[in-house]
Amino acid sequence: MAEIDAPHFSTDLQGEVALVTGATSGLGKRFAEVLAMSGAKVVVTGRREDRLKELADQINQQGGVAFPVKLDMTDADSIVAAVAAAEKELGTVTILVNNAGIPDAQRAHKMSLELIDSVFDTNLRGPYIMSCEVARRLIEAGKAGKMVNISSVGAFNYSGGGAALYSITKAGIVRMTEALAVEWARNNINVNCIAPGAFSSEMLDGMLERMGDFSPSFPRKRIGKPSQMDSTLLYLVSPSSEFVTGTFIKVDDGQGPR
Repeated sequence: MAEIDAPHFSTDLQGEVALVTGATSGLGKRFAEVLAMSGAKVVVTGRREDRLKELADQINQQGGVAFPVKLDMTDADSIVAAVAAAEKELGTVTILVNNAGIPDAQRAHKMSLELIDSVFDTNLRGPYIMSCEVARRLIEAGKAGKMVNISSVGAFNYSGGGAALYSITKAGIVRMTEALAVEWARNNINVNCIAPGAFSSEMLDGMLERMGDFSPSFPRKRIGKPSQMDSTLLYLVSPSSEFVTGTFIKVDDGQGPR
C-alpha cells in the first residue's frame, strides 16, 4: 500500500504578528484571544483604551504576547499610526483581521450626514485604508500575509426594516476582499472574508433590545457564540489556507436565506 502524506493542515501561528481591529468586545476580543493562543503576537486595537489594556494584560498573563494600540477607524492618520506602532513594537504585521464595524439601525432617508460618514468610514473606508497600509509594509518587507475581512450575512440580504447602509457597506467588504485578493496575489498576500450571522456581541445585544429575541425564527432557534467561529478564522489565517484567496465563508448556522 502506498504511503499517504499526512494532512496538509496546521493552525500554528508561531512567528506571526496579528492586528485585530475592534478588539474591545465581542467577536474581535475572541479573535485576538484565539490568535494569541495559537502562537501569534497580537496587536489589539479599538477606541476604548481601558478595555484594550485589560485584554492585553489578560493575554500576556496567560503566556501570550499582546500590545494595545488605540485606533479610530474613521481617521486615516490614526490607522496609519496604529500600523506603524504595531510594527515598531512587535514587527511587520503578517495577519490582519478587519473586524471593526458599526450598525446604522435607521432607514436610509432618515440618516444624518454625520451618521452616513461614520458608517461608511468605519465599515468600508477604514478597512480599505488599513488593508492597503498593511499590504504596503508586507510588500516592502518581502513577506507573505493573510487578511480576513469581517462582513455579515446582511451583505447578501436586506429585508427593508432599517440598516440599509450597513448592508451596503458589508457587501462592499465582500467585493473589497475579491478585488484586493487579485491585486496582491502576486505578493503572496491572501485576502479572504467571513460573513457571520447572528453572534452574541454588543452590537447584537443592541438589536435584541430594540427588536426583541428573534432567534426563534431561525432554523436552529439559537444565536452563535464567538467561539463557534474559531475554526473558520484559524483556517483563513494559517498555512492551511495558502491556496485560498478572494473568497468569503458564511458562518450563520443556516439562519439567512439562500
